[in-house]
Amino acid sequence: MIERYVLKIYRGSPGKQYWEEFEFDWVPSANIISSLMDIQRHPINRLGQRVPPVVWEAGCLEEVCGSCSMLVNGYPRQGCTAMIEQIIAQTGDTTIRLAPLTKFPLVRDLIVDRSRMFDALKKIHGWIDVDDTYSNNQPGPKIFPEKQKVMYSLSTCMTCGCCLEACPQVNSHSSFIGPAAISQARLFNANPVGYTQKGSRLRPLMAEGGISDCGNNQNCVRVCPKNIPLTDSIAAISRDTTLQALRDLFDFPERD
Repeated sequence: MIERYVLKIYRGSPGKQYWEEFEFDWVPSANIISSLMDIQRHPINRLGQRVPPVVWEAGCLEEVCGSCSMLVNGYPRQGCTAMIEQIIAQTGDTTIRLAPLTKFPLVRDLIVDRSRMFDALKKIHGWIDVDDTYSNNQPGPKIFPEKQKVMYSLSTCMTCGCCLEACPQVNSHSSFIGPAAISQARLFNANPVGYTQKGSRLRPLMAEGGISDCGNNQNCVRVCPKNIPLTDSIAAISRDTTLQALRDLFDFPERD
């Protein structure tokens, strides 16, 4: 039976990071975020020293917003669904290591700047432009249930950054856009209205840092907390960019 556990946190500011331990009495249903909240209320480390509270991001606390991404024992995941009891049962160790994601600029402690992911969405036109074609009095275009199922899965992406953290192609020497943006391009191109701007999403993915930079390591799909079929999206976009290149070369019109 668990009586006490320790969070060993790699914290600090850029260039000034250090490990610090905090010890807790075991309580049922404790997770990483609830433990960090305990530190916020009582910022006393394992040496009995009062220290600045650990800073982290959190929003929904139900694995929807994606803001509490961090490394838990070296594995990228959401802190809100990282249950203490489950982690200890898996590792057999009552010390749990927390660290910020490494593929994004560090802000402080467990907070990183995920702006590159949002910039990538801008690059691939990750939205659908609307006009008055479909008014409030008329239904939009029909989407078959099979396509709806795929689109729903793709739409659950919360820009958490876990896939980029696990991807070896995302590093300081590469401009690879990452699997999340590629999958979102597939989502918006699957929409009947978004399809009309398919080329504007595919062409950025045909440039440097785009789909051709994927090394097909498939780590992304293994760590995705929403089980999004990222490798399916990469394969689909790879095919679509090839067809788009041919259309651009021979000036073929778009066809569904």
